[in-house]
Amino acid sequence: MNFIDAAIVDATEALCHRFQLLTGRTNVWLAIQLTNLSIVVYFVWAAALYVWSGDFALRVFMTIFCTGVFVVLLRTFFKVPIESSENEAYKRVAKGMRNPRRVRDAQLRISFLTLSILLGAPVAFVFATLHSKLVLTAYLLTVLTTVVLYVLACDPLPPCPGKVREWVDNFARSRRIPA
Repeated sequence: MNFIDAAIVDATEALCHRFQLLTGRTNVWLAIQLTNLSIVVYFVWAAALYVWSGDFALRVFMTIFCTGVFVVLLRTFFKVPIESSENEAYKRVAKGMRNPRRVRDAQLRISFLTLSILLGAPVAFVFATLHSKLVLTAYLLTVLTTVVLYVLACDPLPPCPGKVREWVDNFARSRRIPA
């Protein structure tokens, strides 16, 4: 299983490098944006549970739980700016060091990859028969977490301007009317 994990990390790193060459944004930036997406999906999911339930006790529990999760996120995850995380990654790569998450998080990535693969068919069956959006959302959050774990295990390229930005700037310059 470690061989499969290493192959997926290498393939993900190649995709992240292409993304960085196109946009100028690193895998760190991409992982944070995907994490933000998963947080939004999680809170929308929790709000939907809150609205669907007529039970007052469940509504109170969901409100307290979501508030607690949000406070923890504000104190931990949202505390560090993206630029400082990217600068740490750049310094590590400049020193010739690999990403420590590549080895440290391998078992976690393998667990989530296994969940993503093994739960695919049962979730598809439950969704097809019961039309349960709750089960589908939980599965999609698992897959999104798996993707984030693989993106975080990658090393960025040195800072570079994105080709898309160059294309947009060149297009804008060509559209200007000379004075």
